[in-house]
Amino acid sequence: MNLYHCMIELKDDAKALVFAAAVDNWMEHLRAAGVISDWRLLRRKMGLASDTYLDFLLEIEVENMAQFDRAFSYLGSGDEDAARKYEHMHQLIGARKIALYRPYPDAERVERMAII
Repeated sequence: MNLYHCMIELKDDAKALVFAAAVDNWMEHLRAAGVISDWRLLRRKMGLASDTYLDFLLEIEVENMAQFDRAFSYLGSGDEDAARKYEHMHQLIGARKIALYRPYPDAERVERMAII
């Protein structure tokens, strides 16, 4: 499993509940298409965070890098409904920071460490 983390700040005129509904619509579409395994949207509580953290955290789970690649390719597939759902969500985002995480130590790394 890999986790794609997206820290998100909305545009000034965007409404948080509209954004949450748009994320739900898009992520469930991706999950139904089989290009992501799971997802969750979190919001900073009481504004408590250091300067580098944005208001929302979207975590997207993918089983492996092949599924991750399919997720990125999905929007380019020509599916107009998917493009509309993506654009509705994306137009509300003012800033974002992304990262890809994996469990650590992972099985491959542990195995290599055992061999050495």
